[in-house]
Amino acid sequence: MPGTIIVGLDGSTESLAAAEWAAREAALRNAAVELVQVWEPVPEPMAQAPLLGAETHQHWTGRVPREAADGLRRRHPGVEVTTTQRTGAPATNLLEAAREAELLVLGSRALSGIAGFLIGSVGQAVVARTEVPVILVRAGEQAADEHVADPAGVPSAATAFRPVVLGLDTRSPDETVIGFAFEEARRRQAPLTALQAWYPPSSYAYSLAAGYDPSEDIAREHAAALTEALRPWREKYPDVEVTGVSRLGSPADQLVDASHDASLVVVGRRVRRNPLGVHIGAVAHAVMHHATAPVAVVAHS
Repeated sequence: MPGTIIVGLDGSTESLAAAEWAAREAALRNAAVELVQVWEPVPEPMAQAPLLGAETHQHWTGRVPREAADGLRRRHPGVEVTTTQRTGAPATNLLEAAREAELLVLGSRALSGIAGFLIGSVGQAVVARTEVPVILVRAGEQAADEHVADPAGVPSAATAFRPVVLGLDTRSPDETVIGFAFEEARRRQAPLTALQAWYPPSSYAYSLAAGYDPSEDIAREHAAALTEALRPWREKYPDVEVTGVSRLGSPADQLVDASHDASLVVVGRRVRRNPLGVHIGAVAHAVMHHATAPVAVVAHS
């Protein structure tokens, strides 16, 4: 029985891009796509208005997933696409719908200038609370964006995939996050870039003051830790071309830079049982808002 990829759909350009991404991913996974639209009940005063009543509202909200599903079926004939409508709080309903799913896919809206992408309150609440991997897809995302250009430099979806980029913390490497990234690279027959970034230890300044620059030794230690963390995964996935990159600097900045040449960026999010507040993590939060490629946020213990 195929798994299911849930898409949060509201008719916006970003949610439609998310649906397209989900259909392409479903073809790679031999999975089905379920478009889930959540609409909140019409307040009683509005329900009495002839043009804004509950029946009119329900008609238009029903049209959105129906037309989106029809389009996906035409463009991706091998993918099973279904629609579901729910009533109530969007975040709660999406969390419930995705409980047994393989993935939950949401859209993010581009902001002007260098501000990045807007992940709304619903998206942030879902990312912070679900244990299902969440994929965030920016508005305007096209299949060709995830592939290398053809020999003439023209964007094409028929060429090889760009690398999958994994943000890896060698101090606490998590198998769930690493395994997800390797599986995505294997499905795409794409190379995988495992990227770790680090800051000098607090003792660095004291060493410099004493006339010794330990930066090369520190860099070698981090590179060795990255090699060791990847060793069992190279053995498990011999067909995946793996490149380990260890750099000085901000992990978030390094991942955002790498996203410009990636088909997918994978970051982890530690599961927190505290029911209060939104807990995503600084690196994942920054990558969600600024990466130009789709971002997978994978929850781990």
